[in-house]
Amino acid sequence: MHKQYSQDQSFDRIAEKFEKNIYGTTKGRLRHELLEHYLHQHLPKTPVRVLDAGGGTGVMTQTLAELGHQVTLNDVSEDALAIARQKLANYPQVSYHCGPLQALTELGEFELVLCHAVLEWLSRPLDALDSLLQNLAPGGQLSLSFFNRDAHVFSNLIYGNFDYIDKDFVVPNRVRLNPNNAVCPSQVLDFLQASGLQVVHKAGIRCFHDYVRDKSIQTSHYEQIKAKELEYGTRHPYLWLGRYFHLIAIKPGG
Repeated sequence: MHKQYSQDQSFDRIAEKFEKNIYGTTKGRLRHELLEHYLHQHLPKTPVRVLDAGGGTGVMTQTLAELGHQVTLNDVSEDALAIARQKLANYPQVSYHCGPLQALTELGEFELVLCHAVLEWLSRPLDALDSLLQNLAPGGQLSLSFFNRDAHVFSNLIYGNFDYIDKDFVVPNRVRLNPNNAVCPSQVLDFLQASGLQVVHKAGIRCFHDYVRDKSIQTSHYEQIKAKELEYGTRHPYLWLGRYFHLIAIKPGG
């Protein structure tokens, strides 16, 4: 990792464990399928150049490649990209770039930029987002999802983790697979508005899945949960309770 961004989280040496822990659970599966659903509603109808910034092992890159888009998959972890290269070996329209997303200006502009579940692993998330906007072509779409700090506070209030909240979620022995810098949706929305982007979609991702008392229904009633997440995920006030927040914004011009 570049020394300048050494405080940002990388998943070298734990990329396989990370993928299993995320996408091998209903939490990860639901997050991915909800994002896919919303993306399909807003994706360009013809193939475009796509940047999947911080795209890890290429789960969403594969979805986009199957739709015919030319995708550049970026991640700071060589291990994650090695898994992606194996997984996406049959997709010649996918290229790879290893490095921090704050240093992607040399890649040029893209009609669609994805940054999913990345900001919360960075020490200065809004600065990183500002850098990433330079890769978005005029008229292009930004798809951004991030760990919701407001929902993080809410869930820990429910669980009674009051000391954890009082310590601003800083603990001596931090778990590497837990996001370490959740972001408030209001901050991101204000930042994008100040940057001149038009937000055309907002949704909460997992507005109630994580809060159900009987955890067994996360598996036994998965399809019903997914249907209700889609029903309520874009409605007030439920969208603000999503463990992740998703938005799509358009850069002026084009």
